[in-house]
Amino acid sequence: MTSRKTILYSGAAAAVVLVTAMAFMAKRPDAPAPATATPAAPGALTPLFVTMTDAQVQASQIRVEAVGQGGIDSEILAPGTVTGAPDGQAVLTAGAAGTVTRILKRPGDPVNAGETVAIVVSREGAGLAAERSVAAARASLARQQLAREKRLFEQGVSPRQDYEIAQTTLVAAEAEARRANAAARAARVTRDGGSIAVVSPISGRLTAAPASLGAFVQPETELFRVADPRRIQVEAAISAAEIGRLRAGGRASITTGDGRELNATVRSVTPAVDMQTRQATAVLSILGAENLAPGQLVKTRLFAAVSETTPGFAVPQNAVQTVNGRDMVFVRTDKGFRAQPVQVVRRSAGRVQVTGGLSPGQMIATDNAFLLKSELGKAEAE
Repeated sequence: MTSRKTILYSGAAAAVVLVTAMAFMAKRPDAPAPATATPAAPGALTPLFVTMTDAQVQASQIRVEAVGQGGIDSEILAPGTVTGAPDGQAVLTAGAAGTVTRILKRPGDPVNAGETVAIVVSREGAGLAAERSVAAARASLARQQLAREKRLFEQGVSPRQDYEIAQTTLVAAEAEARRANAAARAARVTRDGGSIAVVSPISGRLTAAPASLGAFVQPETELFRVADPRRIQVEAAISAAEIGRLRAGGRASITTGDGRELNATVRSVTPAVDMQTRQATAVLSILGAENLAPGQLVKTRLFAAVSETTPGFAVPQNAVQTVNGRDMVFVRTDKGFRAQPVQVVRRSAGRVQVTGGLSPGQMIATDNAFLLKSELGKAEAE
């Protein structure tokens, strides 16, 4: 009898210790709060929920994407190339023929707008500087002559004709001075009057520098090339049949080689087809173009101009998960994700057209959405 009591007391003490240890672990402040799933009761129509904080979503690398109106037929997949915007790249040349004597920048160096990149000693530049000085001197002399003729005319010594001739001479001299000054300024003649400054019109980085010291260059010779990495665009090659389906301001997205997807808008579409490629070009403006360089190849997805009554939504293939034999997508909520049943209509090129339970603008899980399905499976197992 004593032996049985001892065994019972020992078992009760072990249970108390186990419950105390579990309560202590649950109250640890540093213990991470795992994502919890709340399954619906058997036979119930209540949607399934996965409770996750923003920090847990980021840690799980779950990507969300807005649902857009239109099915697969409203999407146009096309290859694209990152190019510099017309105001985001510049070719630097010398304003006059001469010899390159100084190079102040190298490829990759940052350049500010109006900064001198190189110096060219030019005989033509010296001539422009001399013409500017001569024109300025003639204009100054014409002003003095006009002032003298005015005094003589007011005193009655000089006739009015001489005064009017002095006025005409001053107007012509000032016009010549402005012309000479504009020519020297356009050629960017330096203060010493014998050199030409090669100046960048935009801010950015030097991407090419074919110029070399001692080389004799002409005004049309390309010496440097500057590009602003913030001013870029994407040119997508589309077929002639797609020209009428796109509108300026329409939605688009860009997928880079490393899997990043960036939002974009359709800036313009060329109305003609290239005679060699037999394709038109859609120019896309990128929203948040970080780490993109001109010449980079990307994939583009353009949304055709469709009416709001077009049935269905096109979502990424990895956004649709099978839960309990039903196709579902996970809709982002304030407290986590809600599993929303959908009906798959068709699949094409990594996209799925679905209907039911969604509305434009809702955020759904795409990349790593299978992790949410796993959380639901854990909840059912428990």
